[in-house]
Amino acid sequence: MKTWGNAALALTAAAVLALTTACGQEKGESSLGGQPAGAAKPAGAPAENAYGSDGYPSGGYGSGGAAEPAGQLVAADTKTLGKVVTDSKGFTLYRFDKDSADPPRATCEGTCADAWPVVSPSGAKPPAGVDPALLGEVTRADGSKQLTLDGWPMYRYAKDTKPGDINGQGVGGTWFAAAPDGKKAAPASGGAAEEGAEEEGAEGEGAGGGDDSTEEAAGLSVRKDPELGDIVVDSRGMTVYRFKKDSAWPMKTACVGPCLEKWPVVAPVDKNDTEGISTKGYVTFSRPDGIKQQTIDCWPLYTFAGDKAPGDTNGQGVGGTWYAVSPKGKLVGAPK
Repeated sequence: MKTWGNAALALTAAAVLALTTACGQEKGESSLGGQPAGAAKPAGAPAENAYGSDGYPSGGYGSGGAAEPAGQLVAADTKTLGKVVTDSKGFTLYRFDKDSADPPRATCEGTCADAWPVVSPSGAKPPAGVDPALLGEVTRADGSKQLTLDGWPMYRYAKDTKPGDINGQGVGGTWFAAAPDGKKAAPASGGAAEEGAEEEGAEGEGAGGGDDSTEEAAGLSVRKDPELGDIVVDSRGMTVYRFKKDSAWPMKTACVGPCLEKWPVVAPVDKNDTEGISTKGYVTFSRPDGIKQQTIDCWPLYTFAGDKAPGDTNGQGVGGTWYAVSPKGKLVGAPK
């Protein structure tokens, strides 16, 4: 009996340690409804109670169909992302963080490829001024060929309905428009912002003033909203949210598939890249869909696609389940 008792105590201590370390992410309970992660629903399948009044988009992924050639690629100017690559019809091309460029490897299959149609390398020509050597191809799991740009497999987005759309930017924290060199598209450092600074006059402190104006904000920090008080924002100043149907103990997510198109996850942020944020339960959540997500106090964090500018709080109270986050990870403004 003594031996059994010692073994039982050891097992209990190990279980408590595992729970404490992973914010309650017990083995086999990191997916919806406490099911094993391997039994999680496909990314395109609706989770229980995941649509309708909760503010999720209705419907599933679009239909990608057969891979279409890109034709003459174009380095198109955008207002928000600088130059992005488009196909000959003006549709934006995207890259996927879960793919790899060295060696080239495509991981978007099945329903994922319905949402993100594959771009065929047939007849593809580089944008003007881009080295043709950056174009290539990769053989997919089904044996078909896919265009690559600097090694990255290229996709379109089924919800881009007209030339110039960039609705796929940032979806799930893993999909990004491709720049002409194959990197992720990002706003240019020059342009309107710098011109505006020049028009305001030389209010900086000599030559060093320019450096101060371009200093990046912390990955997560605190902003005082006139209505909500202190709330967490990301490095772009965009409001960070929590979902009431998620769980912190054990850590689970109820926002999957199409939900993530409206509520992109907050990607992991190093503790040293925060300002004014509680580091209690500040861990990375390994979601059942493979996406890495930042948490505060073990609660998964999101932004809202409906917030178009820093300071927007359009996601506040959506469906009675989405709320801004306090510096300690609490819901802001939620009914008691």
